Amino acid sequence: MTAIDFSMALWVIVVPVLVGYLLGSISGSLVLGKLSQVDIRSMGSGNAGGTNAFRTQGWRFALGVLIIDIGKGALSTWGVAAAMTTSGAMPEGHAITAASIAGFGAILGHVWPLYFGFRGGKGAGTAVGAVVILAPGCILPMLLVWLSSLLLSGYVGLSTIFAGFVLVPAMWWFGPDPLPTSLAVFAVSVAVLIVFTHRSNIQRLRDGTENRFNTQKLWRR
Repeated sequence: MTAIDFSMALWVIVVPVLVGYLLGSISGSLVLGKLSQVDIRSMGSGNAGGTNAFRTQGWRFALGVLIIDIGKGALSTWGVAAAMTTSGAMPEGHAITAASIAGFGAILGHVWPLYFGFRGGKGAGTAVGAVVILAPGCILPMLLVWLSSLLLSGYVGLSTIFAGFVLVPAMWWFGPDPLPTSLAVFAVSVAVLIVFTHRSNIQRLRDGTENRFNTQKLWRR
C-alpha cells in the first residue's frame, strides 16, 4: 500500500469508525441513569436500552434515552462525513463510505460503550439514527414491519429483529440508486448485529419466557 493509499484508508475507515464509536459510547440510558442515580443494567432484563428503560423507569425516561440514542447515530453519520468533506480532508465521493462506517461505529459503541465497561444496549435506536441519514427512505418500511410485528405478537425484541432484516431489501429498493457498496455492506452488517445482540431474546422465545407487551395488542380493543 502506497503512502497515499494508506492516508486515504486512514481518513475513510479508521477516523470515521473511531469517532463514531466514541460518540456511540455515550449511552442514553446510562447517562440519564447517572443523573437519576440508577443503573438500569441492574434492573429488569439488565439491558441498557430503550425497552428496559421504559419497563423500569417509565416513558419519560425512555423517551430521553431514545432521543439520545437515535441522535448520536444520526450525528455520527452526518457529522463525520460533513466535517471531513468540508475540511478538504477527504474527496466528496468518499463521503457515503465514511458516513456508513461512522454510523456502524456508533452502533458498536452503543453495544459495547467505552465509558460504561463495554456493557450497553442492543443497537437498534442508534441504527435508526444512522439509517435516517444514510437512507431515509428505508425508515418507513422498517417502522411498518416493527409496528405490525409488535401489534401481532407483543414481542419488542422479535419485532426489532424483523425490522433489522427488512433493512436489507429496503436498502436495495429505497436507498440511493445506484446503491453504493458501502450502504449494502452497512445494511447486511446491521441486520447481522441486531440478531446477535438479540440472541438472548431468541433463546427466551424458544423457552417461552420472553417478556411480552400485552398492552400493545391494540387491535383486540
